[in-house]
Amino acid sequence: MSTATTSFNDELEAAQIARRFTGARLQARALADYPGPIPLSLDAAYRIQEAAISQWPDRIVGWKLGRIPDPWVARLGAGRLAGPVFSRQVLTAIDGVSVDFPVFEGGFAAVEAEFIFKLGADQPRGRADWSIEDAAALVDVLIVGVEPAGSPLATINELGPCVVVSDFGNNAGLILGPEVADWRSRLDTLTCETWIEGERVGRGGARTIPNGPLDSLRVLLEICQLRDRPLKAGDLISTGAATGIHDIVAGQSSRVVFDGVGEILCRAIPRQAETD
Repeated sequence: MSTATTSFNDELEAAQIARRFTGARLQARALADYPGPIPLSLDAAYRIQEAAISQWPDRIVGWKLGRIPDPWVARLGAGRLAGPVFSRQVLTAIDGVSVDFPVFEGGFAAVEAEFIFKLGADQPRGRADWSIEDAAALVDVLIVGVEPAGSPLATINELGPCVVVSDFGNNAGLILGPEVADWRSRLDTLTCETWIEGERVGRGGARTIPNGPLDSLRVLLEICQLRDRPLKAGDLISTGAATGIHDIVAGQSSRVVFDGVGEILCRAIPRQAETD
C-alpha cells in the first residue's frame, strides 16, 4: 500500500481506505503501511473516519479527544482531534482486580490516563459556538479511566494527526473507573500517575490537558456540530491523555492511580479476530 503524501480524490477511495482499516481491526491483523494515499487535511481524514464508522458493526457510545502536536496546529487549524468509542470496547474496572484489554500485536498500543465525562443531556442541534460553562452544563458525572489507544498501524502517530483521525482517532476502547465526587469543585486539582510493569512512566492531571478537560468537551461539541453528529445524553467523553501516551505490549500490566479517587489495574493481551 502506498504511503505517498497525496490526498485521495473521492469518496470511493475514502471508503476503500476505511475498509482496509476496519478489516484489519476485525481480523486483529497488523498493517505494514498506511492503506492508501495519506490524507493531508482533517476534512479528508474525517471523511475516512465517517466511512469507517458506517462499516463498523457496533454503535458509538462516546468519543475520545486527542491533542494535535504543536508543529501541526497552524497547518491544520485545530488543536484537538476526535475519534469514536464503540460499545463492545468499553470495559469496567473492578477495585483490586486487573482488567484485560486487547492490543494489536505488530500494531500500535498504549495506555492513557483519562478524565471521562458522562453527559446528562443531549447536545442541541444548530449551535456552532460553545463556552466552557455551557459545555459543563451538559455533564452528569466525571469518571476516571484509561483509554487503551490502539491501531493495526504501528506508525500511526509518526505519520501525523490526519492519519490518527482516519483510524478511529487511534482508539481501542475505554476502561471506566470510579466516579469523582464533587468533581465541579475539584476538577482543576485532580492529579494522576501511570505505571507500567512497576515503573512510573508519567504523572500529570487535569491541568496537563490544554485548557482543561472541559475545554476538550467544548471543542468536541463544535466538531460534532460540524459533522452533524450531536452528542447524546449518556455519551462518554474521554478528554485527553493526562499523563502522556505510554506504549505497551501484550503481556505487560499497567496501574493508573488517580490521587484521592482510586486506581485502575489493567493488562494488555493479544487481540483476537472478531467472529461476528
